[in-house]
Parts: sequence; C-alpha cells; structure tokens
Amino acid sequence: MAAPLTLHAQSDVNPLLTESPLPFHYPQFDKIRNEHYGPAFELGMAEHLKEVGTIANNPAKPTFENTIVALEKAGQLLDRVSTIFFALSGSNTNPEMQKLQRELAPRLAAHRDAITLNPVLFARIDALYGARDTLGLDAESARLLWRYHRDFVRAGAKLPAADKEKLKLLNGELASLTTAFTQNTLKEVAASAVTVDTKEELAGLTDDEIAAAAALAAKDGHAGKFDIRLVNTSGQPPLTNLTNRATREKVMAASLARGSRGGEFDTRAIVTGIAKKRAERATLLGAPTFADYSLAEQTAGSVAVVNRLLAQLGPPAVANARREAADMQAIIDAEQGGFQLAAGDWQLYAEKVRKAKYDFDETQLKPYYELNHVILDGVFYAAHLEYGLSFKERHDLPVYEPSVRVFDVFDADGRQLAIFIGDYYARSNKNGGAWMNSYVSQSGLLGDLPVVANHLNIPKPPEGQPTLLTHDEVKTAFHEFGHALHGMFSQVQYPRFSGTSVPRDFVEYPSQVNEMWAVWPEVLKNYAKHYQTGAPIPQALLDKVEATKKFNQGHDTLELVAANVIDQAWHQLRPDQVPAADDVVAFETAALHKAGLDFAPVPPRYRSAYYSHSMGGYAAGYYSYFWSEVLDADTVEWFKTHGGLTRANGDRFRKLLLSRGGSEDALKLFRDMTGGDPDIKPLLVRRGLDTAK
Repeated sequence: MAAPLTLHAQSDVNPLLTESPLPFHYPQFDKIRNEHYGPAFELGMAEHLKEVGTIANNPAKPTFENTIVALEKAGQLLDRVSTIFFALSGSNTNPEMQKLQRELAPRLAAHRDAITLNPVLFARIDALYGARDTLGLDAESARLLWRYHRDFVRAGAKLPAADKEKLKLLNGELASLTTAFTQNTLKEVAASAVTVDTKEELAGLTDDEIAAAAALAAKDGHAGKFDIRLVNTSGQPPLTNLTNRATREKVMAASLARGSRGGEFDTRAIVTGIAKKRAERATLLGAPTFADYSLAEQTAGSVAVVNRLLAQLGPPAVANARREAADMQAIIDAEQGGFQLAAGDWQLYAEKVRKAKYDFDETQLKPYYELNHVILDGVFYAAHLEYGLSFKERHDLPVYEPSVRVFDVFDADGRQLAIFIGDYYARSNKNGGAWMNSYVSQSGLLGDLPVVANHLNIPKPPEGQPTLLTHDEVKTAFHEFGHALHGMFSQVQYPRFSGTSVPRDFVEYPSQVNEMWAVWPEVLKNYAKHYQTGAPIPQALLDKVEATKKFNQGHDTLELVAANVIDQAWHQLRPDQVPAADDVVAFETAALHKAGLDFAPVPPRYRSAYYSHSMGGYAAGYYSYFWSEVLDADTVEWFKTHGGLTRANGDRFRKLLLSRGGSEDALKLFRDMTGGDPDIKPLLVRRGLDTAK
C-alpha cells in the first residue's frame, strides 16, 4: 500500500489544505469537491495533535505565549476545513457529505477529548492560571487564560482517569446521536410533502403557489397532483391562506407527526438517547442535570432563573391566546363553520380577525416586500444610516449555488471591512430556519478579516416571478444581519473571542435589536415599494402595521414558551428519569400540562421529535431567544429615548458591544451600553403581556 500523501504533496490538488488566495481568504467554492474533505480532515487532525503535543511537551516553563497563545494559533488547517464543511453541510449538503459527517462526528469528539483531557497540557494551563495575577496580562489576555482554564475544567480535565474514559465514550455517542438527529429531520422535511389530488383542495393559494405545488408534485413523481413541502416549525406557511379545512388538517397533522410516526426518519429513540447521554455526562462532571451544567456558562446563570422567566411569560401568554382563540371562534360561528378552532385553523382565522379588527391582512404587505429591495434598500440602508456602511455586489467570487450573492462591505472611512454572503432561498438540501455563520472570523492575532454569511429559507418563486416576502421573513432578514454585523464589527485580538463567540443566551441579543429597523419609518419607506409600480407603501398601511404590532402575540409567545418548557423538561432530568422512546410524546404532553401550557389550538413551535435547536446546539438553551429579548427590548427603549437611528447611537453600540465579541463579560457589555441591569418590563409591554390576566 502506498504511503499517504503529506500535507505538502496534497496541497497542489486539494484547495482546503492551504489558505485561499482569494480576498479575505474567501473559500474557493468552485474548486472544493466532496473528495477533498476526508483527506483534509485527516491531515488537519494529525497536524493539530502534533502542534498540541509540541505545546504540552515543551520543556520550557509555561508562559502565556508558549502555551495559551500557541494554542490559539494551533489547528488552523482543521479549523478551516471544519468551518467550510459544516457550513456547507447546513446550506448545501449531499449524500456523500452526510455520510462523511456521520463518520466524522465521533472522531472529532475524540479529537477534542485528546486535547482537553491531556493531563500534561492541562498542567501547563493550570499552572499559568494559578499564577495569573503575577503575569502582567492585559484584560483580553487575562480573560483568554481564564477562558481556557474554565473550558478545560468543564470538559473534564480534573476527572480521574477512569471517569475520563467514560466521558470520552459519552462524547462520541452524543456526537453520533446529534448528527443522526440533524440528518433525520432534514431528510424527513425533504420527504414529507403533503400530496393532494385536486386544485380545489388548495383553494386560497395564489395561482403561482398552486403552479409551484404542481411542479413540486411532478418532481416528486406525483404528476397531475399537488405537493405542499413542509418547513421545520409546527406551523406551516400555507395554513395562512388555505380555505379547505380538510387540507389544513392534513397539513397540520403531517407537521406535528414528523419524527414520531415510525419509519426510517423516526427520531424518538434518538431523542431519549441524547437526553440520557447528556444527563449522564452532566452527572459525571458534577452537575445535578444537563441544564444545570449548561446554564452555569450562560448569562442567566441558573435553572431557577430560566424557570422563573418561563413562569412569568407562560400564564399571561395562555390568557392572551385564549382571548385570541375566542375572537376566531366567533368568526367561525358567524360563518356557520360548525367546528371548534384547531391548530390547523389558527393562521387562517388569525388573518380574518386581523382584517375584521384593523381592515388589514398581511397579504397586503407582500407586494411591497420584494427581496432585492428588502436587502439593498432596507437591511443595508439601515446599516448605512446607523454605522456608515456601504455595500458593493461582486460577481467574480465563486459561489456554491447560483442564487447565492456576494457583497464587499466598506466602513464609513472607505476601508473594506468584510465580505458578506447572502443565501436566501430554500432548498431540499438546506437546513430549515435561518442562521448566520462565519467562513473567516476576525482576529488580530492571525490578521484575519471577516467573511460572514446569512442563510434564510424563502420559497423560490417560479421563473420570472418576483420574490415577495412575508412580514416575518422581512424581520428575519434584519435579524440575521444583526448576527452578521456582530461578526463583521469584531475587533479582538484572539480568535476565541471573535464576533458571536459569546454566551448562547447573549448571541441573539444584538440580532434582535437589529429587527427594530425593519419597521423604523425612515427605513421602511425606503425599501417598502410596490414591486410593479415602485409606489411607496401607503402611510395608511404603515399605520396598520404599527397598530397590529401586538396582534396574535398570545399565540406567538405561547408557542415559544411551550417549546422552551419542552427543552428544559428534557434537560432537567437525571439519567434514571429519561423516558423510553415510546413515551416521548406522552412525556412532552405531561410537561406542557404541568406548566399549564397545554392549549391544543397552539402547539409548541417545535415538538421533541423535530426540535433541532434542543437536540442540537441550543440544548437547554432555547430560552435564549426570550432572555435575549429581555436585553433587546431594554436596548430598543434606550435607542428610542436617545434619538433612534443615528450614527452616534450606532457607533456607541458598535464600540461598546458589537466589536467586543466574547472578550469581556457579556452582562458588563450590556450595562456599559444601556447604563443599567436587564428589566423584563419592556418585553412584557412589547408582547402585550403586561396587562394579561
């Protein structure tokens, strides 16, 4: 057998093995092939372990430079291939990548363990940490030393040897289980289109939407029929307009049953496996439950704080949702519908109530929300007003999918700040939801500048038709760009602190603040123009948008609180309390009943069997959206009382918070920005929960 190629020998044929020569080290998407990933991972892991071994076995006395800074510089090849591979696994995957991802999951877990559980390496870090007050470190360097020490301890560095072996086994099993869950949910969404036989069953949808359903059915092998593709949330977009109740029931039933109806995509055994292994891991690391272990790292700080937050939000949300349901039932009865409101009916009848109360429904907005205008004249325009940024689209850099767009981002002084990638359309090989990722993270130490991407899942219209967004999709575009700004404005020395490398329950905060500009009058009038005539959105329609801001907030809050309660219920279990796979649905139902949230017309935003946040990176952390909204609502009030959308306010937010990444304590950054501690009252007012009984 021939000897494996060395890094040098492979670098000429594998674009992942050397830094990209493109601007800002932008990835060479046009040259990267499936067959490049495996060898790059192999060499990356080997090179990283070799570098770490050199650091651990250095005969010289440990110093901040030869240990901590050296660790920050180590593993650049592995980091590069991991970043690109996992970003594309989420946005443009294929069967070969999925197979490699399953194989890599336990190996990468073992690789991390080989570093964090290395006793010789930890001894050097521990010695430095013990002498930290004598090292003369600047504030960011001192925090980096603290961060490394804490990360190693939390990873099990102080465990006895036998427990370290147990931990390694658990980490490998968890990596495999979470990968399997992610892939199963993606595959089931792609395979779970609801098929109907006639056009009449799609009454209420537009001609273009019906044509798209017919084309999808033909592609799926159902020629002559119509397919409705599901998205990953419990609620489904077509339910807003479908007037055929049997079709609504069929769509909602299919959505809620995902992952729990048997067959190859059933995830119930995976869910219980993840919950049990996480609980066992937490016990091994000295925490009562996984939630206790996880929340110790977050700004909320404890299970008690999170439970108290959910308890404050739940009862008024249920009360508001029941009032909203009563309004809908009144319309059903007036129409002599002859049925009780159910989950599949909510979206359609919510729009009827909105129209009756405000002479307004959201479909009136869509002609004014064309994708290109929303991004260029809305999202980018707000960033220009607030921060002085400018954007120039470029077509010379490669993309992994033809609809992906690339922009150079320039600072107020004309200096190029970053490269921004926009991937806006839904695809069957793309994860659901919306997210931001960094292909290159800013770092003074490595001299890197940011390449960041936003991913949305907007249905692509038929060829030649405009892409018209819902109000929620517009908010999502502003939200994700808030994450992008966090990455682009990063100004830290060490990669460990770059951009969005902050506590999980803080990461959503800046992005939620950025949502405020979506409806800021100056911004809204600039982008909300009729896609055919160019006419600005009428002031009367804007007034209705403002008047309905609290509309349906009982439903929206309740579905999120319910999902949070499910997330916490799974992760506040001891290992011996985790139910069997067949009891997953019953466990979830009991958790909602105990919390007083079991209101059938409003199912949780995610159920356990397709709850990618809870079973993935937001384990015991989905509350982050609410916690971040507490911080966000406070900050929005600060902006409003200090002049709103001004460069002075934007520069302050950038300097005191967005540029600092994880280099300072997160709540300190919040206090520096707003001048006070978090207060839940603005959130309660925003969601109409301050007067709910």
